Amino acid sequence: MDFNLTDDQRQLQDSARRFARAELAALAIETEETGHPINDAWMARYADLGVLGVNTREEHGGLGLPHLDAFLVMEEFAKVSVGVAFPVFETSAGPVRIVEALGHPDLAARVVPASVQGKMMVAICMSEPGAGTALTDLRTTARIDGDEIVINGAKRWCSGAGHSQGYVVFCRFDDTPGAKGIGAVFVDKDTPGLTFGPQERLMGFRGVPSADIMLDEVRVPREHLLVGAGGFSQLMGLFNLERLGNATMALGVAAGALEQVQTYVQDRSQFGKEIIDFQAVQMRLAEMAIKVEASRLMIHRAAANAGTGLPKSDEAAMAKCMANEITREVTTAAMQLMGGYGYAREYGMERRVRDSFGWGIAGGSIDIQKVNIAAGLVGRRFNQRR
Repeated sequence: MDFNLTDDQRQLQDSARRFARAELAALAIETEETGHPINDAWMARYADLGVLGVNTREEHGGLGLPHLDAFLVMEEFAKVSVGVAFPVFETSAGPVRIVEALGHPDLAARVVPASVQGKMMVAICMSEPGAGTALTDLRTTARIDGDEIVINGAKRWCSGAGHSQGYVVFCRFDDTPGAKGIGAVFVDKDTPGLTFGPQERLMGFRGVPSADIMLDEVRVPREHLLVGAGGFSQLMGLFNLERLGNATMALGVAAGALEQVQTYVQDRSQFGKEIIDFQAVQMRLAEMAIKVEASRLMIHRAAANAGTGLPKSDEAAMAKCMANEITREVTTAAMQLMGGYGYAREYGMERRVRDSFGWGIAGGSIDIQKVNIAAGLVGRRFNQRR
């Protein structure tokens, strides 16, 4: 059991850290002020650095490295802001991985390299107005019509909606009830019948588009089928990787807050001395560091055990719960230590606080993850229905 990073991993981490700190601070402010995702020029820079394809297969233009390597990069970007890290999250842990794993070879050969090159963002469309945590209640339908798949329905809370060039849409086939009827289809943005609602106004996650999606007789080639009815467990197995990415983004927010406040308490003086000299500040700083490191270790364990495969569901769920909870605790503690400066928009800590709350809602809420963890512990599923 070796908890040390390899020399190559440390070099990758250091490179990502240097770039993020030197280049992305101004971009983070821009995405926060405008709410716009990073532009094509920045996507090209990300692609040139290789950060969009760290764990993508080499035949698709990626580096073919383990997921842990991608998460090392993701954390360094997320320390700066969620907005600047989001493309790394989507390409390293998001629906691109579903297309690569399950897509028709021709589809994967078109979509995955384009994502590595920064030319295609892919969003996942799961939740609906009546199906969030109860995902198996989804009503969006898909039917096979000759050489095409026809999709009808509506999706909610789709991160990337209206901005991404491709969409992995969870849908129900042949009206089969429950999980047995659920599969997924890839839909290009310019497909007739695909429309988007207005952009959501969220508490945080500025620079990450989110909107409703409407699908009205949307027709795609049959080769866009990712998995048909009965493939729900495959989709959720791959979604465990997205949950681990979610945890890493939450960790990055917390780790960034810790680094910022660690500098602040050594610069800020009150009563004639630096506030780090007060024992209460020391205790709070230590508690924050413990939480960040514990979260990082859980994520790294799950990622290391997965290698280039899929993380175990219990390890991913535990890592996500831990990161989702500590990021809220760490950022709010950091804001309190900074006092008025923490509350002021100019200094960025209040942005970290707002962003910290989103991760425990997205990707399966904290509470439902705990229910799933308990189910694994006792060896049976709990029926949430009446």
